[in-house]
Amino acid sequence: MTPQQQQLLAYLDKLSASDAATLVRFAAFLAQDAAASLVNATPGAATEPPQPRVIPRPETERVVDAIKRLAETYPMLDKKKLLNQTSGLVAEHVMGGKSARLVIDEMEIAFRRAYDHFLTQ
Repeated sequence: MTPQQQQLLAYLDKLSASDAATLVRFAAFLAQDAAASLVNATPGAATEPPQPRVIPRPETERVVDAIKRLAETYPMLDKKKLLNQTSGLVAEHVMGGKSARLVIDEMEIAFRRAYDHFLTQ
């Protein structure tokens, strides 16, 4: 077992059952393959940029579920590039007690900014 795996297990052992389940769901989300490019453009051919999918935000939503929803909303984005922001926000919620609503609001902003950046590339 690597030191990183041992460290993760040590953190997992310190969490409540609910927080441990959240961490496992978040790890599963991160382990998914990065979304494949939706546009295979031929050089020189004009193509429309992929548009976000419209997935309404539920009235009550858990942070990990919001990440999944946003990943489905913006499948053209590389999740690994959003990892730093989303993991920091998850930590603020799980360990810092920041409300899910505020964290999800910030995640929506982060995904929208990443999409805007994607459009300029």
